[in-house]
Amino acid sequence: MFVSWRRIRREDAVFSYASRTLVNTYLADRRARRAREVVTESLPEQLIMPESPENRMVIMAALAILPPRARATVVLRYWADLSVEQVADLLGCSAGTVKSQSARSLEKMKSFLEADREPDWTGREARHDG
Repeated sequence: MFVSWRRIRREDAVFSYASRTLVNTYLADRRARRAREVVTESLPEQLIMPESPENRMVIMAALAILPPRARATVVLRYWADLSVEQVADLLGCSAGTVKSQSARSLEKMKSFLEADREPDWTGREARHDG
């Protein structure tokens, strides 16, 4: 946390720097924990299948259609599994804004996924008529 501490000049930047560092550390720790194997006494009732590369590509394409702020809201809320309040604090907006932006973004992604489209990967959407 103290790597760039001496370069902070403004008093209000101290809080921002410390907050961002704590959030990044928290998210890195959560990602590291998620990858660990958990040993239990009994086997799970249902086998949990890892995410397929194809599903990941489809999700990434659906996320790509969102504006940057909406994408950040969805990723922080559902991918990083942060609470509404945590996302609101990170993005500097109200909890209501996070909720409405999440709902609109999920609806837009759902429409994209339900449509008969394939990603072009050049930034344009290509229509696939089978």
